[in-house]
Amino acid sequence: MEIKINSVHFAADQKLVDFINKKVSKLDTFFDGIINAEVTLKVDKPESSNNKISELKLSIPSNGYLFAKKQADSFEEATDLAIDAIKKQLDKFKDKLKSK
Repeated sequence: MEIKINSVHFAADQKLVDFINKKVSKLDTFFDGIINAEVTLKVDKPESSNNKISELKLSIPSNGYLFAKKQADSFEEATDLAIDAIKKQLDKFKDKLKSK
């Protein structure tokens, strides 16, 4: 699976990039057919708390893509929340495939 990380209006440090790559690559264990993943990191309002946004878009065969957007105090926490949401979507998608 190819993982692409976009950081909007800031440069993500290597530690954050490594964290995201490690977490997102684990999604392969839930579903083999993931084509690629795109993670977009944004800062909502720099002066407020809970302002880090992580958007996760997975390309999957036949269905197009799955998308999750979460906001938290840190990019790591927001990414974890987005991955949890994507896991639920992957479970539903797998159930649909089985029922066909």
